Amino acid sequence: MGVIIISMHEFPRDFLWGAATSAYQVEGENTLSDWWEYELAGKLKYHSGPACKHYDLYEQDFDLAKKLNHNCHRLSIEWSRIEPEEGKFSPKELDHYKKVILALRKRGLKPIVTLHHFTNPVWFMRLGGWYFKKSPGYFLRYVAKVVEALSEDVQFWVTINEPMVYLYHSYLLGIWPPQEESLIKTQRAKDNLFRAHINAYRLIAGIYKKNNLGKPLISIAQNMQAFVACVPTLRNKLAAYLRAKLFNLEFIEKSIRARALDFIGVNYYSRSLVELRGWGVKNFAMDVCAGGHSNLRKNSLGWDIYPEGFYSVLVALRKYRLPVFILENGICTDDDSLRWVFIREHLGKLIEAMESGVEVLGYVYWSLIDNYEWDKGFSPRFGLIEVDYNNYKRTVRESAIKLARVCLEGKL
Repeated sequence: MGVIIISMHEFPRDFLWGAATSAYQVEGENTLSDWWEYELAGKLKYHSGPACKHYDLYEQDFDLAKKLNHNCHRLSIEWSRIEPEEGKFSPKELDHYKKVILALRKRGLKPIVTLHHFTNPVWFMRLGGWYFKKSPGYFLRYVAKVVEALSEDVQFWVTINEPMVYLYHSYLLGIWPPQEESLIKTQRAKDNLFRAHINAYRLIAGIYKKNNLGKPLISIAQNMQAFVACVPTLRNKLAAYLRAKLFNLEFIEKSIRARALDFIGVNYYSRSLVELRGWGVKNFAMDVCAGGHSNLRKNSLGWDIYPEGFYSVLVALRKYRLPVFILENGICTDDDSLRWVFIREHLGKLIEAMESGVEVLGYVYWSLIDNYEWDKGFSPRFGLIEVDYNNYKRTVRESAIKLARVCLEGKL
């Protein structure tokens, strides 16, 4: 798919525009998930509860997405709904997600379906989760059920969302379930996640071939940060380079070598200001600026707003000669005018990257609606659409209307 840019401010006619959600963050009452179990046990500060009631209100949300001129939507499937007990699959929930996909298609929105977005069934975690040697096989069995059910109406598949973020929070820092703090378990889980992706890629492609369906486009969603040396010492610059290799590129490069990537899914939010306080492995992997040296604007979680980094990570992908799909880019803020500035500036850098030779399929904003933001609860507001958690009323924000104009006209 070639990309033709007519002017500095225009996007291709077939460009995909949309926003994203993930099942656990919006559906509510995902009672058989590991996150739910940890919330009830008091191991997590915030309880997701009904979340945004998207499980019941998805048609309303998709109506709004259509009115905002979106032509695609990224969503995820909740594994714990599909396979509530080990080896037992729910026809009711498979039918529900079929209806969700058809609701998107009916409104002219291409579904981009994510199969793993951080959450796991309780039974899977009790067997050992992603540290367990047989975990890729269990994942594959679930993938087969979902893909067989939905393949006729889905072209884009994302096997795993942000594998490095999941590993970092769940197995290294111990913030997310299963709250491990082990380098060995992190490495084992990383190997298993990679095997799960490779095997899922081959399985999905095989199902489409067997059923005489058009070729699917399969990837991961890779969170990418701009790693910047706080003070440009040799040590800091080396650490920034190594982190970009490890966190941004390793999963992508291994997948390409295994011929298991049809496009590169990119999630981009911010930069990481690297400042080492020692020469140890942990220093090289984790040390960041502690001196408050950044004077950039920030989102409500304190992340730097750094559109220049968006350009740099995209240009770094050019050498792989694969199309790129922006699967998440967004800001949590109570200042909606800042949200629009964030979107406009990042779209400007996206156009620059495309003009420099990066082939981009589309742009998906995170997120369509406000949601449960994991261990941060409900206070971070990422949505193009505001959710009133007292009555679940949806209100379209002004930034969403401005973005809708870009989606319609294909230019900034």
